[in-house]
Amino acid sequence: MPKYVLIVDDVPNIVLSLVFLMKKEGYEVHSVSNGEEAMDAVAEKIPDLILLDVMMPRKDGYEVCQELRAKPEWKDIKILMLTAKGRDVEREKGLALGADDYVTKPFATQELVEKVKALLS
Repeated sequence: MPKYVLIVDDVPNIVLSLVFLMKKEGYEVHSVSNGEEAMDAVAEKIPDLILLDVMMPRKDGYEVCQELRAKPEWKDIKILMLTAKGRDVEREKGLALGADDYVTKPFATQELVEKVKALLS
């Protein structure tokens, strides 16, 4: 059974490219556009990995990450945060809240695919 990847980003062009990349790698993919939808999607079906944007409406990626890590039944979900904020302090905040890895936008597609494969192996 293919691994299930949830994409959480509010920029349609980024979502399109991420969905394409993940499907090309053989993953089952679902996408949502904000943090509240992300929490609903996880409650419906637990993903193996979440590609989580930091800056989103309603609930940002940091809040989503923190909520996911607060529930024991979701502790095994891998979280790869995506953000335009490339400063070390932003990266450290994401990792401190429980993200497994962090990628700065714009990202190299091959680098992202390799990080996803590594987290899911």
